[in-house]
Amino acid sequence: MSRSSSPSLPGRSTGNDVPPEVLQEDDDEVVALEEGSDVEFDLEANPGSIQRGTEVIKRFWSTLPNAPGVYRMIDEKGDVLYVGKAKSLKNRVGSYARGQAHSNRIARMIGETASMEFVTTATETEALLLEANLIKQLRPRYNVLLRDDKSLPYILLTGDHPAPQIVKHRGARKRKGDYFGPFASVWAVNRTVNALQRAFLLRSCNDSYFENRTRPCLLFQIKRCSGPCTGEISSEDYAGLVAEARAFLTGKSNAVKERITAEMQSAAEALEFEAAARHRDRLAALSAIQGVQGINTQSVAEADVFAIDEQAGQFCVEVFFFRNWQNWGNRAYFPKADRSMAREEVLASFVAQFYDDKPAPAVILLSHDIEDAELLAAALSERAESRVEIHAPRRGERRQLIDYALRNAREALGRRLAETASQQKLLIALGQALRLPRAPRRVEVYDNSHIMGTSAVGAMIVCGPAGFMKQHYRTFNMRSEDLTPGDDYAMMREMLLRRFSRLAKEAPREEAGGDTEQSEQPTDETPFPAWPDLVLIDGGKGQLEAARAALAEAGLGEDQVALVGIAKGRDRDAGRETFFKPDEPPFKLPPRDPALYFVQRLRDEAHRFAIGAHRAKRKREMTRNPLDEIAGIGPSRKRALLHQFGTVKAIQSAALEDLMKTPGVNAATARAVYEFFHERG
Repeated sequence: MSRSSSPSLPGRSTGNDVPPEVLQEDDDEVVALEEGSDVEFDLEANPGSIQRGTEVIKRFWSTLPNAPGVYRMIDEKGDVLYVGKAKSLKNRVGSYARGQAHSNRIARMIGETASMEFVTTATETEALLLEANLIKQLRPRYNVLLRDDKSLPYILLTGDHPAPQIVKHRGARKRKGDYFGPFASVWAVNRTVNALQRAFLLRSCNDSYFENRTRPCLLFQIKRCSGPCTGEISSEDYAGLVAEARAFLTGKSNAVKERITAEMQSAAEALEFEAAARHRDRLAALSAIQGVQGINTQSVAEADVFAIDEQAGQFCVEVFFFRNWQNWGNRAYFPKADRSMAREEVLASFVAQFYDDKPAPAVILLSHDIEDAELLAAALSERAESRVEIHAPRRGERRQLIDYALRNAREALGRRLAETASQQKLLIALGQALRLPRAPRRVEVYDNSHIMGTSAVGAMIVCGPAGFMKQHYRTFNMRSEDLTPGDDYAMMREMLLRRFSRLAKEAPREEAGGDTEQSEQPTDETPFPAWPDLVLIDGGKGQLEAARAALAEAGLGEDQVALVGIAKGRDRDAGRETFFKPDEPPFKLPPRDPALYFVQRLRDEAHRFAIGAHRAKRKREMTRNPLDEIAGIGPSRKRALLHQFGTVKAIQSAALEDLMKTPGVNAATARAVYEFFHERG
């Protein structure tokens, strides 16, 4: 793969940019580029900007190779507008300057293009994979974007310990072992892991906990673990349980159940009723796993099913995961795409991005035929090192799976549209109740949490037309040295000062779109604003004045951000809240006002998020080991010291000579440990 440098942008060319009567073949159509030809677009826009964008593209086109690669279209601010791949960069980029048959979306994109960048690749397959990766990284405005692209959870049967552990896993596959999945949700993984623990009695504890046990834990007592940590089961018998679990997860469930059934009958015939009962409970757990799968497959052992639906200019892609003839759950995605795009185009881009960081199954079933299906299958096969099949079935059981997924996609999108409409009505009602000039699109709510000033954490939640925007949530660790523990006003001031000072640097008001530039009726394509239209403070007049001072210190006027404080009512009863606005008398909302219920939901979510962040911080501080603060002490040396002395208190009171005798700890490290504790004392 090689990257070509972007040529500079000279002035208007007079003849050496594009040779006259150049014919370039772009896939199945012939593109004619003539010097000085008139460019016609079906777009109500400034023709001057369109012409300038076309000239920019022509200049870059003149130096492009006839090779596969990826191109990026960039606007005047340096933001990437679009990422695309091509079998021939010269042919594909030239197609943007042909001047006819462009959609409004493409024409707008051309008009905003001020520069381009290119990366040449060895094959078109490599270009396809790179395109998906860049789209996910850069999130260009004119591409199809995955809004919720969290990594999917897996079940991991570890392979780096004599007694393998079964756990849920999410993220990079760095640990040695067998991975089974993906599952649609963490809930599905937790349920399956719990059932597998009952069925196969495998441990779920971490290695350090396992190595330090002197007697079986509670899981052994409730028959959820066989107790390998203390030798309650032999290594050979535990390895047999691990083999059974692996066989079950790889699709050999009937063989495993038949073997357990035979063992149960044999134990019953030998009058070993307790052993027979244990085998019975294991069979019940396995039946529970298989019995709640809903729709399963008979002819497809491993497949992902994608079905797309479109309503009111919004798209929903429903994904079902089938592994080992079992349904491992489904999940609805709502990609961001221009309403003018066809379903096939959105689905093709979605699938390519979906597998950018996930292994592909043997079969991928789609509700629509997509362009470059064979190319995508070849790319995924190359990455998986096994054959991957992609097609849109027309009949049979596979078509029934598609129809099932389509029905779920249609229902999920309908629910989302209804929720969005209700949310928009609530935002309008909130704007009217708080006497704002317009309905807010971005609402930020601030709260803080601490216990007597310790483990202080500030929290910000964000709400918009689509509901709670959890990807925009933020926490703030209070770090001001002159902050008095427990001073809620000072904590609120520090939190808002840091938030808006940083926001002013990262997204200046004039670039983010100030109040004067905001559309009265934003459309679905309007980007979610970086600046809030409304800031709600969980607190009364004191917190409001602290927030007001923070905004003034950040250089913001009172007319730029609407501030409202919410004080809880007497006895902290919901429905008796008092609202405070700068330079206005306090007021209350009617008890049954929908806007009041909406505010209560916002405040409760902020409180929940702040409490959760505080508890997580307090837990980290409670489990913090003093050895972590010593330079040069990593996990290996910390483990060696604890194995040698048993406790941190014993290490603290140990003599320097004793510390030096610790295996794996040199004299310099021993002296650092000794001086750390004795200087502190």
